[in-house]
Amino acid sequence: MRGGAANPVRLRYTKLGKIRWISHRDVARALERAFRIARLPLAFSEGFSPRPRVSFGLALSTGHESEAEYVDLVLAEAVDLDALASRLNGGLPEGIDVVGAVALADRAPALQEAVTCVEWRVDVARGDLTEVDPARLREEIDTALAMPALVATRHRKGREVVEDVRPVIRRITVCGGPSAAGLPAVVEMEMSTQPRGAKPGEVLAAIGDLTDVRARRTNQWIERDGARQEPLDADTRPRVPEARVS
Repeated sequence: MRGGAANPVRLRYTKLGKIRWISHRDVARALERAFRIARLPLAFSEGFSPRPRVSFGLALSTGHESEAEYVDLVLAEAVDLDALASRLNGGLPEGIDVVGAVALADRAPALQEAVTCVEWRVDVARGDLTEVDPARLREEIDTALAMPALVATRHRKGREVVEDVRPVIRRITVCGGPSAAGLPAVVEMEMSTQPRGAKPGEVLAAIGDLTDVRARRTNQWIERDGARQEPLDADTRPRVPEARVS
């Protein structure tokens, strides 16, 4: 559908469980399919090859889970946002669920530009997948964070590059350790995304012989003028109450 008033909307969705093994591109396809099944009145771009006006946030690496992913879309007409999540979830695979929808302000900054910080909860093991002692892990993290630089080997555009990931790290907290069942140690990580970010595994590898067994993105934040907001609370516009027919 083309034309009509623009109605920008921001969605929050999850990627949990086995679905974590599909790529960011496949997640985008799944959501776009759900938009078609729900017959959302998507607005389209102008030009020779019009495309739905859908803009995804920060890409999530294959194998990682998330409680807080976002996508912006523009609708050609208003829809009931309170019913939108259930309307879309019927067409989504298990593990991807829309959990929030808000009306977005016109010309709001793109998610990839606006999000400045992300938080992770990561199960950690040694490189050979052996258990990690929490006390030793805390010492390794403290030592690493005290260093002026923390070098990591990263893959960019099909080649390996060496970069300092220390400026990316804001906080790493050890919040759990192996149990009698042999569960991995657990850390919470807070990392910047601007001017560039890093994956949890890249940071852990730079700290020592550590790897992320399972990583879950728990929060994304937009920070401006000393304030921090979750993307469903930033750049939104108030809902206009529907007029009652007497």
